[in-house]
Amino acid sequence: MTTLKSGRRLRIGSMELLVGIMLACAVKASTLQDAVALNAALSTAGTVFCGVFVQAVPFLVLGVVVSGLIAVFVSPERLARWLPRRPAVAVLAAGVGGAALPGCECGSVPVARRLFGDGGATGAAALTFMLAAPAINPVVLIATAVAFPGAPEMVFARAGASLLTALIMGWAWARWGRPEWITRKLPPSGARAESRRVVFAEAARHDFLQAASYLVLGAAAAAALHVLVPRSVFARLAADPVLAVLAMAALAVVLALCSEADAFVAASMTMVPLLPRLVFLVVGPAVDVKLFAMQAGMFGRVFAARFAPCTFVVAIASACAVGFFALGGRP
Repeated sequence: MTTLKSGRRLRIGSMELLVGIMLACAVKASTLQDAVALNAALSTAGTVFCGVFVQAVPFLVLGVVVSGLIAVFVSPERLARWLPRRPAVAVLAAGVGGAALPGCECGSVPVARRLFGDGGATGAAALTFMLAAPAINPVVLIATAVAFPGAPEMVFARAGASLLTALIMGWAWARWGRPEWITRKLPPSGARAESRRVVFAEAARHDFLQAASYLVLGAAAAAALHVLVPRSVFARLAADPVLAVLAMAALAVVLALCSEADAFVAASMTMVPLLPRLVFLVVGPAVDVKLFAMQAGMFGRVFAARFAPCTFVVAIASACAVGFFALGGRP
């Protein structure tokens, strides 16, 4: 922390830290290149990391651009007016409608809170939209198809399992949900004085920086799995489907990847069967550590403590049920 002459403190944020790391790597590029070339493990890790990151970035950029456009032109109030009045039909409409509104899961939480309102007439539909939009939108499905060129059934399995998860949770809330579980009040909307260009730029910048940081984490984790984890562990996972499913579900919760890039991380884990990787893709956009924190902040801890565990179980069950038929036992 340094101090300017005017008395203001100069804060070192994530952007400044990122630029500093990039500059340091650029200065030491030749040294780093030699170190990687002379070490087989580092060479493998670097190849996996770059492969995952480079493949995912275009879809990440496309996703945040669309997300910024939604922030400008599609307000939560307008979405609420489009929903049918009957809760059961509204849940179905919100689930299917989520496919047409790309955006990361981080952006879907505040939109869902605005849709939920204070009474919850559209609450079930709002929660369905929160789970469906980041998981079955066109950007995510195209990214999944590119990541799994030899297994196109993964696209249909992911879309079906994610939509099933969203619908089940929406209908469950309509049947058993309680308004008193929402302990956080709706944040004030306020009048937006910014121009559309400013709103778009801020939404896209925020989503990109946040999603890119998790993409780096996911690519690094994929590289580490290839290098640090013994092959015997993956052989054990391949031989024990239940253990593999639980391990990949837990990994999805911990890594907290963006849904527009997680398919490339899953595709890089070729040592794990397809079904556990499908579980990874279905659980991640539905429940992870960052989403739990955001839901607790927007809806309240009482809601998050009930909703997140139930979503975790439903997502695993949906992925296994859909994957059993869609993947046809493929390894």
